[in-house]
Amino acid sequence: QVQLVESGGGSVQAGGSLRLSCAAYGYTASLFCMGWFRQAPGKEREGVAVIDGTDGSTDYVDSVKGRFTISQDNAKNTLYLQMNSLKPEDTAMYYCAATFSGGNCYRSLALSGYWGQGTQVTVSS
Repeated sequence: QVQLVESGGGSVQAGGSLRLSCAAYGYTASLFCMGWFRQAPGKEREGVAVIDGTDGSTDYVDSVKGRFTISQDNAKNTLYLQMNSLKPEDTAMYYCAATFSGGNCYRSLALSGYWGQGTQVTVSS
């Protein structure tokens, strides 16, 4: 069992930055993937960024490449999402997810992941 607690959301103007944190509690030693998803009102949930725990490789949705950076501090069992050059279209509830399942990280997280409660990010123009 894994518990995930997000923090760091808030309201910023376009062009600003935020850093989201996700603290993981419980049995985290064998997590395969962790990642961030977001869901805006009236839209489907989408995967934003993932990190593969086996080799540290990362992947991003095209819309955030070059602006967002996912990272993790294993000593602190914490996942981060550094968000720079924020745009109004980044406004959404952001969720942290983790999974023990292998394969494609986005798919594994969506189908069999543990999820946090979410943190709201609002970007004004």
